[in-house]
Amino acid sequence: MTDAPAHLRRLLIAEDDDALRMMLASSLEMNGYTVTESVCRQSASQCLRENEDIQVMIIDLGLPPAAHSTDEGIALIRDILQIKGNAKIIVLTGQDEESAALAAIREGAFDFLAKPATLEEILQSVSRAFLFQKQERSMSAEGMTRLQINARVADGLKAVREDAEEKLVRQVLRDTNFNVYQSAARLGVKRESIYYFLKKFGIQRDPD
Repeated sequence: MTDAPAHLRRLLIAEDDDALRMMLASSLEMNGYTVTESVCRQSASQCLRENEDIQVMIIDLGLPPAAHSTDEGIALIRDILQIKGNAKIIVLTGQDEESAALAAIREGAFDFLAKPATLEEILQSVSRAFLFQKQERSMSAEGMTRLQINARVADGLKAVREDAEEKLVRQVLRDTNFNVYQSAARLGVKRESIYYFLKKFGIQRDPD
């Protein structure tokens, strides 16, 4: 268990199996974590927008209304990373293990656990996720940002550069609460360039 402040131990569980979700929440709370629960993609996304402290998520890929496929879970991973680009997502699923793992990691999941995962496995994964968050906060304090880029060689360098550029701009904007002046200073560009990036990448600030 981590000894970090309570607001740095907050996580979200998105799982439609009530018994499993409540068991996980209870176990994590007994280990010092603060847990928010959700049963579907929409409510999970809303919870993230309303709780800035949530940085680690445990999600089931098989969420309603498509509980027998990975569609909603994969869509939720995308939603999460749009809202919180440095989020750590731990995936639980009973779907086809190999294909589900590949899809989840490709979209940016931090870890993948096939059901039925043991409580020890889940706690270890959660602990690693918070450790990575701590290290990335230290990096941020030193002016560094960690980016994850999935690239195909066939796409060429231009596509990779654009992907990295967009992710970096989005992350810095989130870190500065969309303060254009501070974002420009951190990136070493003029404010006009930030407005250009906003338009180029279709970046919009989430409504309060």
